[in-house]
Amino acid sequence: MLFRKDIEPRCLYCARGTQLEGDTILCKRRGVVQAGDHCRAFRYDPLKRVPPRPTALNLSRLKDEDFSL
Repeated sequence: MLFRKDIEPRCLYCARGTQLEGDTILCKRRGVVQAGDHCRAFRYDPLKRVPPRPTALNLSRLKDEDFSL
């Protein structure tokens, strides 16, 4: 599955919004709104959403015995 289906709607990554300076969005329907707002006209645009970075692998806790059979 490429995209999660349970993404919470936000104006920040809505297809109808354009980001202005800071955390304000210019919505085609509601005008200037905050990035965390949403409305019933929300349409998800996957190209606007920046996913969280994956956690870094901590190799310092592992030993050579962990990799032997």
